[in-house]
Amino acid sequence: MSKDPEVDVEDVLAVLSDVTLRHAKGSREWKALQLAAFCLTYVRHIDKLKDFATYYREMLDPNFKIKVERDFATRAEADAWVQSGKAEHRMHIRIDGKGFLVVRLPGRLTLMASPLMEELNLEDEPEE
Repeated sequence: MSKDPEVDVEDVLAVLSDVTLRHAKGSREWKALQLAAFCLTYVRHIDKLKDFATYYREMLDPNFKIKVERDFATRAEADAWVQSGKAEHRMHIRIDGKGFLVVRLPGRLTLMASPLMEELNLEDEPEE
């Protein structure tokens, strides 16, 4: 992946379109590429490209770390903390070494698996 932090939406959408044409309509790959294009189009539609570009640059920064608000030994402890009212939407926590995100659902907060960078064991990909 290029380390260039610029986001050229039109170029990315053109590449996604070209690659989509190489796959059978309705295939798993075709659906994934269509979804990626719709995601990027949605970000542009809601006028959040600047926010996305900032996020993109942060994710490429080798020093970037997601702030983990709390560590818990068990899921039960984490769930009790969420129910206590101290958790907030979009907080990242760690349960037994694994990342989770606090998310707001209608009428309640809950936890969703959200691997932290260190869990993904991402290594730099060779530049093309």
